[in-house]
Amino acid sequence: MAIPHEIDPRATGDPRNVYTSDEQFYRSDRPEQPVLPEDRPRGGRPADPVRHRSTWATVALVAGIILLVLVGIALFP
Repeated sequence: MAIPHEIDPRATGDPRNVYTSDEQFYRSDRPEQPVLPEDRPRGGRPADPVRHRSTWATVALVAGIILLVLVGIALFP
């Protein structure tokens, strides 16, 4: 045996040494219609514009965080 992974020439008549080709192997588990319709088509309607929070909501959020830190410092000196 020249190549270690080659089939032993004495076992060429053994039916267990019959292997399918690559095309047959990979074709065996594919459906009849391998092309499926696209589930999320590209394009379509335009995207909704991004809506940001107002400036007052951001100011209130920052002020709330600062107030929480100051109350925490005042209660636990």
